[in-house]
Amino acid sequence: MNGVLDVAAGVCLIVGALLGLSAGVALMRFPDLLSRMHAATKPQVLGLLLVLTGCALRLRDAVDITTLLLVAVFSMATAPVAAHMIGRAGYRAGLAREDLLVVDELRTADDKR
Repeated sequence: MNGVLDVAAGVCLIVGALLGLSAGVALMRFPDLLSRMHAATKPQVLGLLLVLTGCALRLRDAVDITTLLLVAVFSMATAPVAAHMIGRAGYRAGLAREDLLVVDELRTADDKR
């Protein structure tokens, strides 16, 4: 049983690290603020969750698992909010490429004020 958990932990760690790497590469390669913001949050959070799962499978101690669970909860609570605020601030600063937007709900919301 320990061998299976160690293999699952290794797979989670490797896949999580690859997702984190893909987020870093996407930050350098994507053309505009909004797509970079998407790349910084989606695979990074999933990659972090996989790394934390791999660590929990490897450590198997109640105190360590509780700490890893708290890290996961706080990461999932703060990353989307931070990305949302960065996106709104970047849009209002004119950093979003309007030719790439399919729907522009903020323009109509700003026009109503």
